[in-house]
Amino acid sequence: MEILERSLKKAFIDKTIPGSSYDPEVIINQPVNHTFLLNTLQNELNHCEDFFFSIAFITKDGLDAIKAQLADLNNQGRHGRLLTSTYLSFNQPKVFEDLLNIPNLEVRLSDKKGFHAKGYLFDKGTSHSLIIGSSNLTLSALKLNYEWNVKLTSYEHGEIIHQIKHHMEAEWQAATLLSPQWIDAYAANYVRPIFEPNEFVETITEHQTTYIAPNNMQRQALENLQQLRQEGHHKGLIISATGTGKTFLAAFDVLHYKPKKMLFIVHREQILHKAKESFQRIIGGPDDDYGIFSGNLRETNATYLFATIQAISKPENQQLFSEDYFDYILIDEVHRAGAQSYLTTLDYFKPNFLLGMTATPERTDHVNIFELFDYNIAYEIRLQDALEENMLCPFHYFGVTDYEKDGLTIHESVDFNYLIADERVDFLLEKIKYYGCSNNQPKGLIFCSSVKESEELAVLFNKRNIPSAYLSGQHSISERERVIAELEQGDLHYIFTVDIFNEGIDIPMINQVIMLRNTLSNIIFIQQLGRGLRKYPDKDYVTIIDFIGNYQNNYLIPMALSGDTSLNKNNLRKDTYDTHYISGLSVINFEHIAKERIFESIDKVKIDSLAMLRQPYQTLKKRLNRIPTLWDFHQHNLVDPIVIATKEKNYYQFLKKMKEDIPRLSALEETYLNFVSDELLLGLRLNELIVIQDILKHQTMSYTTEELIELFKTNELNHDINTINATLNTLSLNFYTGGDKKRFEPAAIIDLNAQVTPTFKQVMNNPYFLAHLNDLLKVAIVNYQTRITTIPFTLYQKYRRRDTLRLLNWDKQMVNQNIGGYVYNETDFIIFVTLEKGDDFRGSLVAYEDGFVDNQTVQWFTKAPRTINSPEVRYLKEHGQTSNIHFFIKKADDHGSDFYYLGKVKPDVNSIEQVTRATSEGETKSLVKMLLHLEEPVELSLFDFLTK
Repeated sequence: MEILERSLKKAFIDKTIPGSSYDPEVIINQPVNHTFLLNTLQNELNHCEDFFFSIAFITKDGLDAIKAQLADLNNQGRHGRLLTSTYLSFNQPKVFEDLLNIPNLEVRLSDKKGFHAKGYLFDKGTSHSLIIGSSNLTLSALKLNYEWNVKLTSYEHGEIIHQIKHHMEAEWQAATLLSPQWIDAYAANYVRPIFEPNEFVETITEHQTTYIAPNNMQRQALENLQQLRQEGHHKGLIISATGTGKTFLAAFDVLHYKPKKMLFIVHREQILHKAKESFQRIIGGPDDDYGIFSGNLRETNATYLFATIQAISKPENQQLFSEDYFDYILIDEVHRAGAQSYLTTLDYFKPNFLLGMTATPERTDHVNIFELFDYNIAYEIRLQDALEENMLCPFHYFGVTDYEKDGLTIHESVDFNYLIADERVDFLLEKIKYYGCSNNQPKGLIFCSSVKESEELAVLFNKRNIPSAYLSGQHSISERERVIAELEQGDLHYIFTVDIFNEGIDIPMINQVIMLRNTLSNIIFIQQLGRGLRKYPDKDYVTIIDFIGNYQNNYLIPMALSGDTSLNKNNLRKDTYDTHYISGLSVINFEHIAKERIFESIDKVKIDSLAMLRQPYQTLKKRLNRIPTLWDFHQHNLVDPIVIATKEKNYYQFLKKMKEDIPRLSALEETYLNFVSDELLLGLRLNELIVIQDILKHQTMSYTTEELIELFKTNELNHDINTINATLNTLSLNFYTGGDKKRFEPAAIIDLNAQVTPTFKQVMNNPYFLAHLNDLLKVAIVNYQTRITTIPFTLYQKYRRRDTLRLLNWDKQMVNQNIGGYVYNETDFIIFVTLEKGDDFRGSLVAYEDGFVDNQTVQWFTKAPRTINSPEVRYLKEHGQTSNIHFFIKKADDHGSDFYYLGKVKPDVNSIEQVTRATSEGETKSLVKMLLHLEEPVELSLFDFLTK
């Protein structure tokens, strides 16, 4: 009761009072911050015992956004109710079909005139929460629209909840139960309202003759291509996600270039004719301006010639043209250009301009596609960018749990018979039906782990009256075209395959992509997901159903979906528990067990091993045609520079591991790099970085206090005497003790008198060392800017124990073991909590029961033995409301040595209690427990990650 009272006082009397998860809350969609009503709705479902929605308007995409949470509730034996209506005929028959497929949801239809309710009620046992406002259950309302909603929390006997439940129950009893018969009758008379435009369809039909203009991406790329040519370059590379209009872009550039003869090279004949049609629509002109060079066709007189690589690479066919016959050559899917057929073709022809186009230029062999195009990247747009530009069809990704029986799950070496067991097939079909697809008429691709599996599953689907076929590399082009045509015409629902659809085959009407295989690379993952991203009439979105087994490579899933290639485990965990980073009307959702399997994979994988780091390093080196710097990794959003710089203590040592021929550094120079890499590269505070930068830039050899104050003021930094002393303390290494002191000595940069040290003067004479140091400083300053704050710590960023002491201007580092769960002085109290204690708390130690009460309240224990009269307890009782008590937390020790900063806390003095706890050795020890109230509630997705 006390927690709720405090929340009500905070909301309606005094906003400065510490709140709790019971605080009334205004919820407004804020796409810039990735904060949506959907976040709250999913979280409430994750924590409720049952729910009751009263919603006027529902769409399939809105329902999709919470299906994974509903599936988790069903697995827990929990149910919900939904009351809706047919008001204004907004709700389509296919929505009611979807609702009927949710096993733990009972749906009724109100016949109340003008039914326009929008309320979401969640029962949590002793309390209820209610979201009420303007948002219907549509994805636009949950993510994009400017909507106002209020979340209220009440105990079960509260008046407001009583009133709401009374009205909802009364309407429920008077409503009609949703049934197949009701849906049939509704569908027979349904007329789609004219106010509902299909906002995602921007498809140009074959007979459309209006002027086609370049989109935003194409305009920028065309300008860049023109700039390349004006600078005298004769080659250019376009990196563009599947479905973003690369062919139209090429046609626009050819239209502008006006070549006398153009050659367009593709690797599949199916693409050839579509490319020719696209060019003809953009450029225009008579039909005989456009020709085909493939198979038996040799239309060599055409101005615009479209050829397969198989045909144009033959020496006898190349001899039909002089080497400078084509002044403009384009190569589609140019990442294939490392093949000998492409290399001989490129070696023969000498165009004025050569354009390559691909979604994935990275290759795992030794061929450097970037080199083939003189490292001229004219434009690059990846999946995330394309979604933000609304160039692609939105996708609904569901990470679901694969079949499990008697504790056996699908894994890399599972017996084949388990993959095709009748029980698994029935399980797959149940999940596929549950998550559905746009318009409820599947046109799907199913990616399997082997040809044998795809062939057998197609047979088993057909036996269950699901029209299916399989395709492999053994099928001829004509066979593939026939099967694709059957899918397009509706004669087939699914095509099973392994990898022949990864690229190059375009089926825009695909509305469902199903993954029944281990994720072997994030590139292949995106290629397969991308098969459904082309826009098409009556296709509002594409559904991606990823059956997640117990695979070692599951960590690649969040990497692929987020586009995060940092190889930073913390980033991957965040991309798994917080999936609202995706733009627009796309949705990423994981079932709980599937999410846990990804976390397990992240925990186990040695993601920063040299083997893992070598590939992105080589990729960037090929792209730049030189040894990359840490700044290059930052600019190209590849490996997190912190990961690669600290793998071997410093980046110089990493380059040696990569067998690079580089100048040699001395042991002293390396020690300086070790210090800056380990302590300053994180960018936790700017003062130290600015001092080093100033020394290097102006050859400053000493500073007065006034000069340091002026330097910090100029850069808008804290310049009080404590900060100045702390900066000197860090750069002189005076702060460090024990093992860290030994690691970094004698790499002091300045002494306590602000004089540059002789050793630093010595290393400043080596230009190669300075290049490494400046590289580190450049990245560190950018890292600081991402966490910039007016206080020492940034909410939800991670810090090591020694970082917190340094940033609070403490004189000396303390050994982690001596700090333990907390440390304090006259100005600061710092608390560190590890939720999952592991094996460290055996023997004579107490396994402390620290944990969340809710997302703004923590139950916390002191060290043992302690009593009410222990100094720290007296400190918290007497000064807890006015002092700085900083709270840091991590889930488990195997998540690293750093902790999330959750802000400041205040102790609940009335909750302070002396208790006893037994050790595993049977000894009883006294300690003190209390409640701590966070100033800000923990962000919901992080709270779920920490507590589940």
